[in-house]
Amino acid sequence: MAYSTNFSIEELRFDNNGLIPAIAQDWLDGSILMLAWMNKESLNKTLETRNVHYWSRSRSEIWRKGATSGSTQFLKEIRFDCDNDALVLSIEQNGSGACHTGEKSCFFNEIDSNSINKTSKKTSPFSNICSELFDTLNERSINPLEKSYTNHLLTKGSNTILKKMGEETAEFIMACKDNDKDEIANEASDIIYHLQVALLHKGVKWRDVLTVLESRRKKNN
Repeated sequence: MAYSTNFSIEELRFDNNGLIPAIAQDWLDGSILMLAWMNKESLNKTLETRNVHYWSRSRSEIWRKGATSGSTQFLKEIRFDCDNDALVLSIEQNGSGACHTGEKSCFFNEIDSNSINKTSKKTSPFSNICSELFDTLNERSINPLEKSYTNHLLTKGSNTILKKMGEETAEFIMACKDNDKDEIANEASDIIYHLQVALLHKGVKWRDVLTVLESRRKKNN
């Protein structure tokens, strides 16, 4: 992780209480995990140790995330916005999750814009659509739904899943040969869906795939 040699923390715009909001974001899938506050000291500790430290407004003290719960955060990258008054921390979350409730993210409550009601959603907020899809498939495996195509495939097992993978791959190839962009996109989506079902059936997480891709990206840079 490289920081500009010309950067100074003094350039950041802390509020009247000496604090700046810090959003913690999953380094692999982009999920928004939590919002907390930092002062200069906690920010410096974070940069020095790579273990994320925040400022507790209720206790008026610096706290290292996960010091008591074990759900620590390891800093991968840090950015600030165009106004210099907000931070985004790209972090590797350890333990059960970022939220004190045990959830991966603190942002699992959603306001229904149609009825102004609150609903609870356990999928990761603002993560990429592929990660959200895998979370949904995993939920189906834990809590099956009647007439669910996903549950049908998982029940049938490897032969059915792999057969569908082959069929979808062949259809993708034909769409490419026909140069039909809409069909190419549709068939690519089908491949990703069936690929994730196969991964789930074999006990491989989507994050495992993302981790491999990230390691290859680093090698190519």
